[in-house]
Amino acid sequence: MASKVRFSKYQGAGNDFILVDNRDNSFARTDEALVKRLCDRRFGIGADGLMLLQNKENYDFEMIYYNADGREGSMCGNGGRCIVAFAHDLGIITDKTAFLAVDGIHHASLSADLVNLQMIDVHEFGRDGEAYILQTGSPHYVSFVTNLKEKNVFQDGFAIRNNTTYAKEGINVNFIEKEENGYFLRTFERGVEDETYACGTGATAAAMAVALQTNLQGDINIPIRVLGGQLYVSFHKDGHNFTEVFLKGPAQFVFEGLF
Repeated sequence: MASKVRFSKYQGAGNDFILVDNRDNSFARTDEALVKRLCDRRFGIGADGLMLLQNKENYDFEMIYYNADGREGSMCGNGGRCIVAFAHDLGIITDKTAFLAVDGIHHASLSADLVNLQMIDVHEFGRDGEAYILQTGSPHYVSFVTNLKEKNVFQDGFAIRNNTTYAKEGINVNFIEKEENGYFLRTFERGVEDETYACGTGATAAAMAVALQTNLQGDINIPIRVLGGQLYVSFHKDGHNFTEVFLKGPAQFVFEGLF
């Protein structure tokens, strides 16, 4: 790896990421220890994850995502929006894009600081007691609760993520509560192993759980408030099939530097 690499920091509803333009392949993709150190909030830059933007034939770019623990991760919805904003700021794209991520092709459009990102279709779900289990690019456990503001999300999320069912592969644990103008969501993320200010694939899974729980059908738009701001999830639901799935929310540049 080069002795110095330029990075940019972006955040999407408080979910923060280190972005590296790796079109020259100067960043060592296999150096998990380096990624973990860079994401460390005391000894590194500090972030919920790190992404590499790379060249990919037939696409505007490829998104390579790492969790804060240094390992390559599954799809990250807020990260996907942030890398779209990063590609725009690099001059790679204008107001629309098609890029490749670990879970396939994603389309997105930009307007001001908002990015509307297409997520994967979902055609099945599971149950664990009263909770919903959904794969929206990453695996999610969604539980409806009351008094979410006072809930110990770290303690309860950690316990579920590390129980005998999920300990090996891990799962993101979401707690959701109905409020006046939508839903309030808090998430314990695997890989970060802590509560984060937002989780895009989690918001997507939570909105789908709402539609399943309330038996909604047709074209649906559900506002999801997270600790770091406001997200919107839209989709078409036919039975248990979710298509035309979009996650809309902020994606903003924070700062840049060299490491």
